Amino acid sequence: MTTRISRAELAARVASDIPEGAVVNLGIGAPTLVADYLPEGLEIVLHTENGMLGMGPAPERGRVDPDLINAGKQPVTALAGAAYFHHADSFAMMRGGHLDVCVLGAFQVSAGGDLANWSTGEPGAIPAVGGAMDLAIGAKDVYVMTDLLTKGGEPKLVAACTYPLTGVGCVSRVYTDHGVFDVTPDGFRVRELFGDNTHGEIESLLGLRLEV
Repeated sequence: MTTRISRAELAARVASDIPEGAVVNLGIGAPTLVADYLPEGLEIVLHTENGMLGMGPAPERGRVDPDLINAGKQPVTALAGAAYFHHADSFAMMRGGHLDVCVLGAFQVSAGGDLANWSTGEPGAIPAVGGAMDLAIGAKDVYVMTDLLTKGGEPKLVAACTYPLTGVGCVSRVYTDHGVFDVTPDGFRVRELFGDNTHGEIESLLGLRLEV
């Protein structure tokens, strides 16, 4: 049995790697948890694609402002100095290379850093990629936060993606519930394994050779 950490623990692990002064976008889903674990005392500016800089963590119960939401329509807070702007300006920031880090979820990440995170191709799936493609290509570093395996036990880190791509060669690091992996020209490299997970066990789960 391999060791897994919780999503909250994983969000805290991602947050610990975000440098001071970074402008960061947190994708829909699990990545939004990262906002709750950013180190105190560091200036990290959160961007949301629906038009806000200076987003704070989720509000306390009973203190929700219905006008303050992120791109996933979840309630958020605004920090001192926060700014609001047009949706088009937000996308100009994304496409213009002004985001230092973007944290996204994923269905698959390839050994070459390709990202598939918007559709599995199943009937009823969302019809278009949306702003994820702008984030994936526009950010200087793209971190993926996801489970290592699907509910059916299939690996999400693969030699080549079989789902529709969001971006090509864009992922720099993958944070999973089993460990952290960098994407290199030679494929995935183990950066950190959690608990008693071993290099050999993770290679066996993925069916891939992992750099050390």
